[in-house]
Amino acid sequence: MTALSVNINKIAVLRNSRGHAEPDPVIAARVAISAGCQGITVHPRPDQRHIRVDDVLRVGAVLGPHGPDAVTAAIEYNLEGNPFAPARGSYPGFIELVRSARAAQATLVPDGDAQITSDHGFDLAQDAARLIPLVRELKAIGCRVSLFVDAGCADVERAADIGADRVEIYTGPYASAFSRGDHGSALADCVRTAERASAAGLGVNAGHDLSQRNLGALKRAIPFLAEVSIGHALIGEALYDGLVPTVRAYLAILAAA
Repeated sequence: MTALSVNINKIAVLRNSRGHAEPDPVIAARVAISAGCQGITVHPRPDQRHIRVDDVLRVGAVLGPHGPDAVTAAIEYNLEGNPFAPARGSYPGFIELVRSARAAQATLVPDGDAQITSDHGFDLAQDAARLIPLVRELKAIGCRVSLFVDAGCADVERAADIGADRVEIYTGPYASAFSRGDHGSALADCVRTAERASAAGLGVNAGHDLSQRNLGALKRAIPFLAEVSIGHALIGEALYDGLVPTVRAYLAILAAA
């Protein structure tokens, strides 16, 4: 079964636009869980322009084995972020934040402050030496580690040598090609990367710009996907249809495919 992890960053964006406490990312996480999702994702950045450090900890307090009830205890908490970003102000650094939040999975992403959103994967050859000790540290605290990689990555097998458990395939180019009606080549890149990663013993996640329109084709092409992380499109669609029906629509697509 492919797990659906709902990214709730956009809830924090909406809240921060008014500077108050609503809408609350924790409540959004609980609603998504009530609809049946298997995970919650947040992507905190050092400048805290959407999900903040206190949000990360508050969400962590209600998920996983330390959560208050059996339903939330079964939900995986996935923290995305740049492992190279140092502590800054109240931001303690990504690894320390993972440790404090007791996340089940850390998805390492090479994004800088200037990026609006993640737009490329790691250069696994260039970044390996810096990633290895950080991956080791994360795994020592009991966290699964996934590395963000481009579809068509020439050396995806290096992720296993670095010590990662999974890769997350960046699906932005696939989603863009799908919207143009010409996604065959981009989908083939995703499939080849997934197959090579799986052959190297890695689990395969996928994420970025996935939507109800393009998710089914990806899932059918890569039936062994472990997890998809979806936020922007899902929250946008939920503005029209409601969060619970939208989460359930995504789960239905995954089940049908």
